[in-house]
Amino acid sequence: MTQNTAISAYWKAYVEEHPEAADNYDSAWAFGDSPRLADELLGLVLEGIKTGTASNKLVYEQQGLSLPFIGGYCILLDGEGNPRAIIETTRVETVPFNEVTAEFAYTEGEDDRSLESWRYEHEAFFTREFKRYGMSFDPAMPVVCENFRVVHVKPLP
Repeated sequence: MTQNTAISAYWKAYVEEHPEAADNYDSAWAFGDSPRLADELLGLVLEGIKTGTASNKLVYEQQGLSLPFIGGYCILLDGEGNPRAIIETTRVETVPFNEVTAEFAYTEGEDDRSLESWRYEHEAFFTREFKRYGMSFDPAMPVVCENFRVVHVKPLP
């Protein structure tokens, strides 16, 4: 089974039990920019620690992607691209990087959950991400701050 087939089959099975979700599919994606980071952050979600994620709004624009939306359902992938869980977006706000709050940083569940460590790690991540597009990090860059809840975890085979 290909990864795209596995993702489609997972969503189809979820919608069969939750038909109200059918029109609110958003996307399927993995956290971070490496398989290791994807698995690490997915683990925090599955443990109930991570309930927020931050994205680079300018990269959404570069890729021609729509922003997440409240009530949207996303399939979370592991580091190998396998579907592992479905989340529902509960809050979305775009703010400048240097205005992300300590409360939001805490919901990301990473490191010591402080705003200082959030800024350090996310500046490094966004710098790597921008480099792929020939762009530079800017502390005033727009960040999409998304909160979510887990609505389904796919059992491991």
